[in-house]
Amino acid sequence: MPVVSRVVFFLVDWAARRGLAEDLPAHGVAAKQQATRRGIRGETYAYWYLRRHGYVLTARNYRVPGLKGEIDMIGYDGPVLAFVEVKTRTGGPGVPEDAVTPEKRRVLSRIARQFLAARRIHEAPCRFDLLAIEAPPGRRPVVRLHKGAFAGP
Repeated sequence: MPVVSRVVFFLVDWAARRGLAEDLPAHGVAAKQQATRRGIRGETYAYWYLRRHGYVLTARNYRVPGLKGEIDMIGYDGPVLAFVEVKTRTGGPGVPEDAVTPEKRRVLSRIARQFLAARRIHEAPCRFDLLAIEAPPGRRPVVRLHKGAFAGP
């Protein structure tokens, strides 16, 4: 399987050589649609990046009814269960890491506890990872993976 992940990530990375965003200016509904497409592209890129780096992913866009928010990806990095938050930026001030505020961390921790309870996982090493993707239009994405980015459940 690692060979397949390497090949697919190579293809995804090659396709992203000119960025993950569209160069077209947009306003209103069109801007929201572009942001949604950018997010989907970023998460697809992140999925194959993590697979390429040995993660075995078990869930994507995990939500809990009644709680706001979602965990972008959940999977194993060796024996450790990793809850991965993906942040993609295509420009503007700040870095993607700035978007994971203390409130966002609380929400992710609450959802992770629900995930563990629903699957009756009581004693497994867990951590929260942050995958930051900077993808300015016209340029290849720059990726930073922060393992153990913040304390978890």
